[in-house]
Amino acid sequence: MTAPQAAQAVPVVVGLDVATAAVRVVCVDAAGRVVAEGGAALPQPVAVPGGGREQDARAWWPAAAQALRQATAQLPGRGGEVRAITVSATSGTFVLADRAGEPVCPASMYDDRRGAELNAEAGRLGAHRWRRLGLTVGPTAAIGRVARLARLTGRTGAARLQEEDADSFRVLHTPDLLGRRLTGAPVPADWSHALKTGYDPRTGEWPAEVLSALGVPASWLPAVQAPGTEAGVVCPRAAEETGLPAGCSVRLGMTDGCAGQIATGAVRPGQFVGVLGTTYVLKGVTRELVTDPWGAMYSHRHPDGWWLPGGASNTGGEALADTPAGRLAALDAAASAHGPASCVQYPLRRNGERYPFVSGAARGFRLGDPRDDVERHRAALEGVAFLERLAVEHAAAVGIAVEPPLYTAGGGSRSMLWNRIRATVLGMPLRTVPRAETAFGAALIAASGTLHASLAEATDAMVEPGESVEPVPGEREALLDSYGRFTAELGARGWLGPDAG
Repeated sequence: MTAPQAAQAVPVVVGLDVATAAVRVVCVDAAGRVVAEGGAALPQPVAVPGGGREQDARAWWPAAAQALRQATAQLPGRGGEVRAITVSATSGTFVLADRAGEPVCPASMYDDRRGAELNAEAGRLGAHRWRRLGLTVGPTAAIGRVARLARLTGRTGAARLQEEDADSFRVLHTPDLLGRRLTGAPVPADWSHALKTGYDPRTGEWPAEVLSALGVPASWLPAVQAPGTEAGVVCPRAAEETGLPAGCSVRLGMTDGCAGQIATGAVRPGQFVGVLGTTYVLKGVTRELVTDPWGAMYSHRHPDGWWLPGGASNTGGEALADTPAGRLAALDAAASAHGPASCVQYPLRRNGERYPFVSGAARGFRLGDPRDDVERHRAALEGVAFLERLAVEHAAAVGIAVEPPLYTAGGGSRSMLWNRIRATVLGMPLRTVPRAETAFGAALIAASGTLHASLAEATDAMVEPGESVEPVPGEREALLDSYGRFTAELGARGWLGPDAG
């Protein structure tokens, strides 16, 4: 390394995001500048009989190592300036491994439904616990899929499930497996990735009464610690494979949704983010655990012990799925000049809604007919904004205050028209965030306790402030009138409230 190169090297942290079909790495300095990036493809998950979705977990480490080598090779210090790394992945994805941490069967993906019946049983067995936690055990939860594998051990099934004593197996979430490769030793799980496997972050324990009744050996489950905790350091072998320095801190991460929230800077009580991707998600921070009697919201635990309530809708950016991408800018411009739509739309494209209300009977609808494509486009944007206001009102109904501004992220937040409509319907400003991505959020967790003293200090220093989007006073009356029609129709159809269909 030359002297000028050494002078340019500044301490950085690494965020590693393992998504469904790719690994992404960002190297970030203490000011939040992304100074190097890397990526690698993963094999697409495959569908298997019974509603299963699997992926070859043996591909996770080679892809992660490739992405890390690509990123560290771009650094002035060739990776020597990395102080910490954190891994984030999809919530509920895990693999069964042997004592050495080697997968004994394919990974079960977050949307694998083969444990649905056992998840229903887990819900009944732990009803009191889940009620106090404010959690519903859904059909794709990991706890039922773990129980399914426990029942397969010793019987005809995946080949290696009969080769060893059942007690020798270990459940590894994606970051657990990668953490083991990085450190050369077993690492704890974080309480975010462990939530859907049944870990109770309220009491700080695995639900022994549920897991025992389901036949899951206690020895299968990892120790659990808070996100941001140091799990170990990079071992020499991993350093050689990745370009990371040996001795670099390996810190526990959070699920992709939580890391994405942290990337916006919404990490203090009262701060919330509306993520407008394919679907709409509202996530935020509360000091105390708040449960939702309707079951539309549930909470992860904040690294500092606070809570992260949130809910995900079945609609959002996909409301524009039929609109050619090349027309969006022109339609936005025309819809901005048009003003509020005369018709009202609930742009749900599938059956059933899960947030901000829960109803399997919910279907999309339109009240009135749009005059042209411009008004049809405007009505779709407004419909998602109405859903967002209903989400904020639902939060208030269960005792959660969403303080302005509402941070915003996701592909839909790139539309300034949509942001103005949302701000006007909400009656509060929005704040756009330039880099609200999972890998960046993982890097912020890695920076907590390394480049900065705390997660809050890390986000203050590393997250760009973004742009404030204010409500449009002249459109508020018309939009609130349409919002009234929207909620009245939802109520008339019986989809709102505890007795929703």
